[in-house]
Amino acid sequence: MKTLAENFLTAEEQKRVTEAVQQAEKQTSGEIVPMIVSASHSYPMAPVVGGVFFALPMALLSARLFGAYLWLGTDNMWLFVAFFIFYYIIAYLIVARFTQLKRFFMSADRANLAVQQAAAAAFFREALYKTRDANGILLYISVLEHRVWVLGDRGISAMIDPSAWQEIVDLVVRNIKKDRRCDAVCEAVSKIGSILQEHFPYKKDDQDELHNLIIR
Repeated sequence: MKTLAENFLTAEEQKRVTEAVQQAEKQTSGEIVPMIVSASHSYPMAPVVGGVFFALPMALLSARLFGAYLWLGTDNMWLFVAFFIFYYIIAYLIVARFTQLKRFFMSADRANLAVQQAAAAAFFREALYKTRDANGILLYISVLEHRVWVLGDRGISAMIDPSAWQEIVDLVVRNIKKDRRCDAVCEAVSKIGSILQEHFPYKKDDQDELHNLIIR
């Protein structure tokens, strides 16, 4: 079974993104790395919240219905507890099993923090900081959270204000919502290349130092 990241782009679309990166890097010595991950965190509390969210109203309803039917009373606490445990276990297992459901039971702030931390970790793990001119840039897309983050190396940050990348983030998010995933990534790569060209023009001895696409 394919992961969320593997399903994000088809094989043909992955090829298009790779070609877009190669084309963009013909005009800049900067190294552009699009990275698509299924999720930035495991969110262990999401199944817990989902279990309670589902189990509480169902247990209350079931206790009243079956309590009256079994002549145990509509406010029988032990019957409520039994139903709550039953529904909680089912809901917990379902949310834990189907990753996409976790998105409905995690806070926006937690998701934002998780994506930023995961993007920073990926930046170093994939050695984007080791380019010759310190001009590697990561376009990080986390599918579960529906979040995008752009992170440039110290050479880029010294020349370009990090806030400049918000337009790229908005572009990707907007196009993904329109189900234009491949176009979103390709257009973002092209725009990043154009921005980098001004400060990091292409050099004749430039080499492709990093991956052109990472899917995790």
